[in-house]
Amino acid sequence: MAFRIALIGYGNIGRAAEQAIIAAPDMELAGIYHHNDSLDNIQADAVLLCTPTREVEKFALLLLEKGICTIDSFDIHNQIVALRSSLGLVAKTHKAVSVISAGWDPGSDSVIRTLLLAMAPQGITYTNFGPGRSMGHTVAAKAIEGVKNALSMTIPLGTGIHRRMVYVELEEGIDAAIVEKKLLADDYFAHDETHMVVVDDVEALNNVAHGVNLVRSGVSGSTHNQRFEFNMTINNPALTAQVMVSCARAAVRMQAAGRFGAYTMIELAPIDLLPGDPETLIKQLV
Repeated sequence: MAFRIALIGYGNIGRAAEQAIIAAPDMELAGIYHHNDSLDNIQADAVLLCTPTREVEKFALLLLEKGICTIDSFDIHNQIVALRSSLGLVAKTHKAVSVISAGWDPGSDSVIRTLLLAMAPQGITYTNFGPGRSMGHTVAAKAIEGVKNALSMTIPLGTGIHRRMVYVELEEGIDAAIVEKKLLADDYFAHDETHMVVVDDVEALNNVAHGVNLVRSGVSGSTHNQRFEFNMTINNPALTAQVMVSCARAAVRMQAAGRFGAYTMIELAPIDLLPGDPETLIKQLV
């Protein structure tokens, strides 16, 4: 029997998620809902929240109260623990599962960082993003009053340090200095070097490419000079959506097993992300 997966939101991630669900051998699309639609009649095993990060908690709570599993790509790192606590309580009460921050960072990169830490418990890991378009930062910039359109590019400077280049198209008569002050105060931008550049046409600059370089140098036992590196170049919304779809599979399986609550990706069994029989997968992958 196929897992029935619905979507809320039909932007870049929502459209990519629809494609990933259709391509999955064990899933069917249960519906696409917009942010202002009623959720009363949703019939699904799980719902992907393809919404701006700051709308995730609102929608997740409504669905979890109905006993429906939720999957999101919440990406404000310093608020993940609080979200896990908030959604976990409701999920346990209503016998549902919520997989939070299920994108590629946080998300699949978090799993890689966890494995690297297990491989070399002593050491330093650097996560270098980009260069590329950050969806969360772009949405945050667009939400500032007076901004007609925006594009936030992440530029890696090395050793986990980044520059945010934010290109904004302003509404007529808007003071750029006021917009810049609000931008720099936003939690998405307050912790990195950020530059705002006013342009005539943001769409002329737009590109959804992104990537990451993860490097850990450390010690295994008492042996030094252990170095691991992971690189990828990606289409940002396509990878985010694929990770969410895979996590929907895990969420429904966990619900069936009675493992109710809210989980990050590092708490999931990797095999639950994949379609197919566990023994066959073990033969293929171990």
